[in-house]
Amino acid sequence: MATNIVWHKSSVGKLHRQELLQQKGCVIWFTGLSGSGKSTLAYALCQALYSRGKLTYVLDGDNVQHGLNRDLAFKVEDRAENIRRIGEVAKLFADAGIIYIASVISPYRKDRDACCALFPEGDLIKVFMDVPLQICEARDPKGLYNFARAGKIKGFTGVDDPYEPSLNFEIVLPEKGNNITSPYEMAETVISYLEEKGYLRA
Repeated sequence: MATNIVWHKSSVGKLHRQELLQQKGCVIWFTGLSGSGKSTLAYALCQALYSRGKLTYVLDGDNVQHGLNRDLAFKVEDRAENIRRIGEVAKLFADAGIIYIASVISPYRKDRDACCALFPEGDLIKVFMDVPLQICEARDPKGLYNFARAGKIKGFTGVDDPYEPSLNFEIVLPEKGNNITSPYEMAETVISYLEEKGYLRA
C-alpha cells in the first residue's frame, strides 16, 4: 500500500447517518454450505426489515462474482480475497448506517476471523446455517453437488473441500428443538435478536 495516502474524515459521521435512518448500521453475515438456505433467508430478512421501514442491502456470494469479484476463482487464495473484499464493502455499508446482509459460504475459519477483525465489536453478527450436508445435497438447487461428485467441479465445499464452523456464532439456524422451517420464521428470529440488541433504533 502506498504511504502517501491520507484518510479524509467527514463532518457527517456514522452516528449522524444512524440518526437519520433510525437504525444502527451493522452486518448480518450468513454462512454455511451451499444449499443451506442462506440466500433465501437473506432475502426474506431483507423483505421483513423493509416492511418495518428499515434500510437494508443484500450481497449474495453468487451475485458478487458478476462484478466486484469476477476476477476471482475458487482457489484457496482467491476465496480468501473474495471474503476480504466482501468484508471491506460490508464495513462501508455498516458505516453508512445500513443493515447489510451478506450471504456467503465463507468456509474457512481464518478468513471469517480476518473479516471479523475489520469491524468494531457488535457491528458484525454471524449467523450459521446449521444444515447437514446430506440435506443440502438432497436439495442441490443449482445442481452443484452433482457436478462436484462427478468431478466436474474441484474444491467444492462439503465434497472435496472442508467447511470449518466457528464456535462463536451469534445466531445458529435452524434453532434446535424448534420446528422452524420457513425462511420467514427464521427471519423473525434474526429480527428478534436485532430488536433485543438495539439495532432497529438509533
